[in-house]
Amino acid sequence: MVSSGDRSEIAFFDVETSVPTRPGQGFAILEFGAILVCPKKLVELESYSTLVRPIDLSLISSLSVRCNGITRDAVVSSPSFGDIADRVYDILQGRIWAGHNILRFDCARIREAFAEINRKPPEPKGTIDSLALLTQRFGRRAGDMKMATLATYFGLGQQTHRSLDDVRMNLEVLKYCATVLFLESSLPDIFTANSWVSPNATTRSRSNGKASLEGTELNKNTPSSSAKVFCAGLKVRFGMSTKFVDYAGRPRFSFVVDASPSLCRVLDKCDNLAQKSSGDSGSNSEWRPVVARKAGFLNSPTIRLHLPTVADGDVTRWITEIYQKESSTSAQKLVFSRFDVAELDALIAPGALVDAYFSIDTYDYQQNAGIRLVAKKLVVHSS
Repeated sequence: MVSSGDRSEIAFFDVETSVPTRPGQGFAILEFGAILVCPKKLVELESYSTLVRPIDLSLISSLSVRCNGITRDAVVSSPSFGDIADRVYDILQGRIWAGHNILRFDCARIREAFAEINRKPPEPKGTIDSLALLTQRFGRRAGDMKMATLATYFGLGQQTHRSLDDVRMNLEVLKYCATVLFLESSLPDIFTANSWVSPNATTRSRSNGKASLEGTELNKNTPSSSAKVFCAGLKVRFGMSTKFVDYAGRPRFSFVVDASPSLCRVLDKCDNLAQKSSGDSGSNSEWRPVVARKAGFLNSPTIRLHLPTVADGDVTRWITEIYQKESSTSAQKLVFSRFDVAELDALIAPGALVDAYFSIDTYDYQQNAGIRLVAKKLVVHSS
């Protein structure tokens, strides 16, 4: 149990409610979930969640069930809000409240619930509404800035619309957005907030391996974040390999390309920033530089581009969008009839030139840490 002394922890909370089906009908809290977060390390210290039985079970309509999956049968044996009011009050009273769209929705539902049982509601010493904050500071880079949209954008998976899952997702979104803003402020000439491009943007002409960082984007690899880079004219040094695994132990296919001086400067800077952040977070893993400068290759550093896969049932497919471009034609997207590493190895052969959009993802796995370059889109130039 977290000490209630100075109450410095941030209370991330979320309520799931019934959905009104007629004018004047109110909301009924069906679930309350919260985590207490250390403001210095942004780590979860304690969690609490419970389903809540409303006074009127008929408020749980089919529309309500479609929104959050909470049925009447699920809550019929659950405590009422009056039963959990003491715990909710203890979690929220005098702490900073945080959540997505809490100013307009969740805070009002908490106050209404306490009013219904004739009790004084808890009061925050400050609020962090991530919807308002991210819209103001991060911009509408992820569309409508709803939690589901942000989760998809950052590769965090699907929003479940269940309280505890949502508050944990909310914390991760804030961490990733903060890292992007940190990178932009650290390298303002490279990471520019207004130069973001879609992974489906038209590929630029070859530039002999010169790097162009189009902006930053976050992906779910570890509790960390990433930047997005565009680099044209990368020369393949070594073809496909399955030597590496990702943070979950799954095989990650990859190939090696030569790195130009400009690309090395960008990646070295990102490497240094990520390593410092890793050290500040208390990691004791061995850091592995992203640019390989091995004996015999001192004047020709290399980088490794990773190609993730996903399994749809019994079918495995590439996540990376792969295109092929003849010198006089536009790039054509390749659709592989089957998952075949050899087929791709024949395309991405040593000496081939590749335009790549890739993310710079951090990892910390089995005492090894570093940044990994994950290809989002490849355009392979045919000779």
